[in-house]
Amino acid sequence: MSAPFIFLPGWCLGRGPLNATVESKKGVIFDLPGYGTTPLIHDFMAAADTIAARLAPGMTLAGWSLGAQLALAIAARHPAKVGKLVLIAGTASFVQRDGWPHAMPPAVLAEFTASVAADVEAVLPRFVGNFNRGDARARAVTVELLKLADPRPASETLLTGLDWLRDVDLRDLAPQVQAPTLLIHGAADPLMPLAAGEALAALIPGARLAALDGCAHAPFLSRPDDFRTALHGFLND
Repeated sequence: MSAPFIFLPGWCLGRGPLNATVESKKGVIFDLPGYGTTPLIHDFMAAADTIAARLAPGMTLAGWSLGAQLALAIAARHPAKVGKLVLIAGTASFVQRDGWPHAMPPAVLAEFTASVAADVEAVLPRFVGNFNRGDARARAVTVELLKLADPRPASETLLTGLDWLRDVDLRDLAPQVQAPTLLIHGAADPLMPLAAGEALAALIPGARLAALDGCAHAPFLSRPDDFRTALHGFLND
């Protein structure tokens, strides 16, 4: 690996589920805005720009789920900062839009957002279980994710992240990515369908897609050896 490896986590669960993967690559996890001691930023693009300001030129940037959307925006808006880009369970749009059917219906996200606002602790186990449906190790991965998850951030932070997932559409930015890009996607991901990964890969010039069979939304836990092999091969090209 020729450059420092920076990783952006996904919504709600924080650093914990990613620690082993990132440590194996001697990488560093950046908390998303509102997590840990990082101040909350309400605007998605402002959050991406703030994270970019912390990067030295030519870094390897990876993100999972919501973190993948931020990483994609950073690579497109700040090309000098990103030498290589890794998107895990990434998508250009989390919700369905005209011309983008590979996503959650907006009404489903609205219902989930209302549930989170009411009682996130009651909703979270069901949410994690649902995004592992179809995984060959669904029960074990769900238990591991919940065990490794960081303490929940403030409700305002969680709801801001869900607003981003509702509003952000990166289809116009994706073709502006200049960095070599690898997408790692669970072939059975019910939250970010494989079709979303395929469509996003088609938008990013020269992007590669590694689809892992039997995996849902957390391939780094479901098939860690295959995940690390794909990541290692790309980072060491």
